[in-house]
Formats: sequence, structure tokens, C-alpha cells
Amino acid sequence: MIPDFVSDLRRAVGPDCLLWLPGVVAVVRDEHRQVLLQRRSAAGLWTPLSGIVKPGEAPAAAVAREVEEETGVRVVVERLAAVTHSPPVQHANGDRAQYLEIVFACRPAAPGSSPRVCDDESVEVGWHSLDALPPMSDRMREVIATVEKDEAAAAFAPAP
Repeated sequence: MIPDFVSDLRRAVGPDCLLWLPGVVAVVRDEHRQVLLQRRSAAGLWTPLSGIVKPGEAPAAAVAREVEEETGVRVVVERLAAVTHSPPVQHANGDRAQYLEIVFACRPAAPGSSPRVCDDESVEVGWHSLDALPPMSDRMREVIATVEKDEAAAAFAPAP
């Protein structure tokens, strides 16, 4: 679902403008070393849960909201794991965007939480063993691996 503020921006700047948008990524791990993933409707690939931060919304609140909206699972945000950025993407509707990605390590608020598809952004959601991840991009595997390191300091790409 396209947030209202993004639709407003699109009307003002047109579909060809590359929008730079704040995004959040949740790497949700449970007590069995499984990670919560979604298979996206748009590309059919598996990814950690993610979404766009709304104006005025704290990133940690945004990541918890996105996970619950997309899977029904309430999470505890444990720490900031990384700040990255996506490559430029062109969405199915032609809109172009690139995302500042604020990656958080999370855990389910209630052990044994059962995810379900809650909106049209996913065709499937579920827990997956870190040792047997479903098909996904190398970049998403790297995001999960960064969180799995459990380092106290967040990861950042070095300045050029």
C-alpha cells in the first residue's frame, strides 16, 4: 500500500522523479533461531519485513507497526543493527524510489507467535531456519547476516 504522503509527493513531482524515502527493515528472530520472512507480492522473493517510515514517526515505532500490519506478530525492538540503502528500484506502477534502510534486530513479544498474511504486500509469511533460508537476494541475506552477528554497534557502510 502506498502511504498518502508518498502519493502526495508523486502528484507534486511526477512519476519519473527518483524519490529518496526513509525505510525500516525488521530482522525478527525467535527463540529457535528462526527468522520471520515475507514472500512479497510484487517480486515473489522472500525478504525480512520492511516498510516506509511515516512523517513524524519514530523508526523503531515504524518497524514494530510494519511487522504487526503485515504479519499480525507484535515485536520487541531490541537494537539498531545497521543503516544501509537500497539500490534504486522501479515499482510495478512505474514509480522510482531509493530507500534509506534502518535495520532493527527484533524478537516476537510473545514466544510461539504465529504469523499470517494481513495485507496485499505479501503472498506468504512464516518462520524460517537461519540454516535453510528460502530464495532471496544476496543483499537480503547480508542484512540478515549483519543482524545475526549480534554486534553491539550498528553497521554502517564506510564513507567513500
